[in-house]
Amino acid sequence: MKNIFTEEREIKEPKLIQALITFGILIVVMAVGIKVFEVDPHIPMFLGVIAAAVMAMVLGYKWSDIEKMMVDGISKAMQSILILAIVGMMIGTWVLSGTIPTMIYYGLKLLSPSFFLVAAVLICSITSLATGTSWGTMGTMGLALIGIGQGLGMPVGPTAGAVICGAYFGDKLSPLSDTTNLAPAMAGTDVFTHVKYMIKSTSIAYVIALVVFAVYGFMHASGGGADTSQAEILSEGIRTTFNINPLLLLPPLVVILAIAFKVPAIPGITLGMLVAAVLAPLFQGNLAIFNADLELLHNGVNLGDLLTAALNGFYCNTDIDSLNDLLTTGGLMNMSSSILMTVIAMMFGGIMEGTGQLAVIIRAISNSIKSDAGLIGATEATCVLSNVVMPEQYISILVPGRMYAPAYRERGIHPKSLSNALESAGTVTSCLVPWNTCGLFIKNTLGVATKVYAPWAVFNYAMPIICFALAFTGVTATKMTPEEQARANAGELV
Repeated sequence: MKNIFTEEREIKEPKLIQALITFGILIVVMAVGIKVFEVDPHIPMFLGVIAAAVMAMVLGYKWSDIEKMMVDGISKAMQSILILAIVGMMIGTWVLSGTIPTMIYYGLKLLSPSFFLVAAVLICSITSLATGTSWGTMGTMGLALIGIGQGLGMPVGPTAGAVICGAYFGDKLSPLSDTTNLAPAMAGTDVFTHVKYMIKSTSIAYVIALVVFAVYGFMHASGGGADTSQAEILSEGIRTTFNINPLLLLPPLVVILAIAFKVPAIPGITLGMLVAAVLAPLFQGNLAIFNADLELLHNGVNLGDLLTAALNGFYCNTDIDSLNDLLTTGGLMNMSSSILMTVIAMMFGGIMEGTGQLAVIIRAISNSIKSDAGLIGATEATCVLSNVVMPEQYISILVPGRMYAPAYRERGIHPKSLSNALESAGTVTSCLVPWNTCGLFIKNTLGVATKVYAPWAVFNYAMPIICFALAFTGVTATKMTPEEQARANAGELV
């Protein structure tokens, strides 16, 4: 009896219909799993891996070949996996040291009743930059700002839009964000190169959003005093729980300087973590330390607390629930979901790339694309479509990233152009789809329907348009040098 897992067979070139069947199965299981059964995307993604493996066997590949493809796929995302792990550890130490609380505290001080919407954007931007999470920002600061907006008599749509714009701006540019690390990993570049390259196009969209909110806020400014009590409660809660000091802004400054001096991502982020670890016992000598069951262990930070926060994150236990939700975060273990999602997605991508199924789809698309700007546009369109049919933000980065990376290399376009396109369309448009996990989160958290806030999510729908427009001038479609091309062809980061 023949063993289909080990027997030698003729390997066939995949047909377009076969590649589309594999992707079709992935799309269906992802859509049903996330939308109908409201499960996390990991297992539906693994079912897509099974479909890809079955199709590989149909094409004549042995199991050992398929297994090698999966391992090769995972290895290509190994830097991203390592960065995600270190970022998780860094967030835990940054909260414990008071660095993230200090950034949020100063952000709250920007609140001005006369420019409430602009202040809302800035506050959420700072919070999201500090924490690397748009969801955490919207679920805490966003909720407070919705209440403040109601006190000002501000319509809920613009208020929610300002919160979302700020939250996604910070998420898009923060080296702590998982999507900001996933995009360059899929494209073949490093996170610092990715962040610096995004600044031009992102700044334009951000300024447009600020102008829109400034004009609208001025036109609808309330004549009375603003009810800023919720923001004041959060601010006071941070001040009484942590020692707030400008010196605690040193860790993010170290990371920024590392980016400026082209220090590789892993040592740059690690430096920021180590600086926070040194500052923690110096500035948080009276900080109450709790365990996962919220039992008080002791006051003051010691080495054991630093190691625990790096592993499991920080546990905040105050009388303010929203503050607890915001600052109970970080840790290596809390990043495991993103790491595992990356591993499973790269198993799928490895099989699709190794069997040539990705190549046949890209050829079909590339044959109709005549310019570099067209490729940027096709990438963004695929990301938006992924957010609609596979309604999960991570998938809209992971799948298109693996699909288009070979096409960018073939055209000599720098991987940072691909990573920018992935974030400019995949990350920021997820909240504009009502049934996407991001759209559902916002509706359930802020209590605002997608159709109400979407017209005011100016940054989110301006971002892909600006990225595509700038591609025609080469700003978001940069060519590789011959040396960079050689490194990209060798599978190295560029």
